[in-house]
Amino acid sequence: MARKSKAGYMISAIAEQYGIHPQTLRLYEREGLLKPSRSEGNTRLYTPEDVERLEVILHLIRDLGVNLAGVEVILNMREKMGEMQIQIQEFVATLNRELVTRAGRSVPAGDRNNSLVPIRK
Repeated sequence: MARKSKAGYMISAIAEQYGIHPQTLRLYEREGLLKPSRSEGNTRLYTPEDVERLEVILHLIRDLGVNLAGVEVILNMREKMGEMQIQIQEFVATLNRELVTRAGRSVPAGDRNNSLVPIRK
């Protein structure tokens, strides 16, 4: 399913800016590496996020010699790592909220500790 049109750069402008042929950009789209939005007239429009992703792709290919299959694996791993980072941040926030909640409870001074699981003596 095509994404809704957002303001962006046309394929010819991106190809010229990065010194690549428009067919290369179309290939990256066919391979699933890029997903530009489309205008009402079905013209590819590259958002700043698409351009940033293209820069990563070109760095992997040009500077590191990674092939397209490797680029796909790396991009997928980057996305999964980003999702994991969000989950970790949410987990830490939940722990912090729980610690604040527990610290606010009225507990006899001798029984007070900061553990999430009460420790019986």
